[in-house]
Amino acid sequence: MPQFYVLTPVEFNSAALTCDCVAHRFGNAADHPERVRRYPSDMTDAEWAVVRPLLPVPGWLRGRGGQPEAYCHRAILDAIRYLADNGIKWRAMPADFPPWDRVYAFFRRWRDHLLVKEFHDRLRAKVRERVGRDVEPTAGVIDSQSVKADAVVGSDSRGFDGGKLVNGRKRHVVVDTLGLLLGVMVTAADTGDRAAAQVLLRQVADAHHRLELIWADGGYTGSLVAHCLTVLALVLAIVKRSDDMRGFVVLPKRWIVERLFAHLMRTRRLARDYERRTTSAEAMIYWSMILLMTRRLARPHPQ
Repeated sequence: MPQFYVLTPVEFNSAALTCDCVAHRFGNAADHPERVRRYPSDMTDAEWAVVRPLLPVPGWLRGRGGQPEAYCHRAILDAIRYLADNGIKWRAMPADFPPWDRVYAFFRRWRDHLLVKEFHDRLRAKVRERVGRDVEPTAGVIDSQSVKADAVVGSDSRGFDGGKLVNGRKRHVVVDTLGLLLGVMVTAADTGDRAAAQVLLRQVADAHHRLELIWADGGYTGSLVAHCLTVLALVLAIVKRSDDMRGFVVLPKRWIVERLFAHLMRTRRLARDYERRTTSAEAMIYWSMILLMTRRLARPHPQ
């Protein structure tokens, strides 16, 4: 059963405390001064009100060992958002955030224990509910994006995409019809779309049991269509570009996943792959979508 952030009222460690994160309420974050929010990537109070109840409960608060955290959760989340949005190095973290190694330890812990995916999925469910959709989607779109890799990316996880002429990595994603992320897998750029799709679609189908239909481009034709139908019980519909089309043409359903790629490229940390591990690259994609969804949820409801 998923664990949610603690909401019961308790006494603060400091009488003058204004932050209500569990690190302040139960941990040792009151020993450090609160930072002044000054960057565009910082969460507003409206965003924090949405985010706070959906945060995973720390292991030390559930009796699983470890020391209580000494830095404010809101400040750490703002630091990771700042890094993803502005594309800085970990060691270049501004001084008003917690120390970079503490922020990175938080990022690594959430990456290794899949807490960032859990947090992301809770936000996606809230976004779908807000627009009147069921929490579980029934249709999605799959595609891939090749990006150049930085010199820190090792040869074991990078390759050359001959079609796009890109030396780096490839991001394979599945999105719902709202353009929200359902699953992501980062591989070397020379990995074939159909080979990666078999693994990714199995993961997505196991997590979303109501999924029935997936749209894809011509790169996913062949035996993958029959594999999806017989093994995964998914209908893979290929949306092809006609031979007589000239210039730019918006193709049905495929524009949804292209819009996601456009958003990822606006997150400067994702304009190029700087992560040594593919799991870190996948976590950065989740953080980019978290940034998008928290802003969307904090907007006032349309009249």
